Amino acid sequence: MRELSLNVMDIAQNSVRAKASVIKIEITENTEQSTLEIKITDDGCGMSEEQVKSVIDPFFTTRTTRKVGLGIPLFKMAAEQTGGYLDIKSQLGKGTVVTAKFISSHMDMTPLGDINSTISILIRCNPDTNIVFTHSVDDKTFTLDTRELKEVLGDVPLDTPEVMQWIDDYLKEQTEILYGGAL
Repeated sequence: MRELSLNVMDIAQNSVRAKASVIKIEITENTEQSTLEIKITDDGCGMSEEQVKSVIDPFFTTRTTRKVGLGIPLFKMAAEQTGGYLDIKSQLGKGTVVTAKFISSHMDMTPLGDINSTISILIRCNPDTNIVFTHSVDDKTFTLDTRELKEVLGDVPLDTPEVMQWIDDYLKEQTEILYGGAL
């Protein structure tokens, strides 16, 4: 994949298919250590140890619409080509945690890409799933939690155009603050 945000989308959609009610997506950038960590946690159906071992195999997929699953293997390859790693922890009935760490200064580093659009699309396409997005750059952090938005909005759906515009604007504004200026 050309950008890591597409891997995030793929894994989050796996979480949706696993019937997760909450998906937490954490992006942690440390400029001093030149690292980027992406962690996706869900409370879905989880996987057995055997499935966890198999999921990095591109010829393993739980989907019946195709015979290969490239999302996790490509994500793993992207991390490892920078000297990083990919780790998957899962428990049946409890959920899954996928963590990828990248050395961001490495010449083979895949760009993060438009993570804000990825989060926006996930919310828009899965309004009943709670998405908690946290993005940190060094000592600056922001979080968007759709559970909090739903509480404030009451009966107004998240996928209402005005709400989605607010979410897009909020993500852009907070990201500009993280990076210290306009994007």
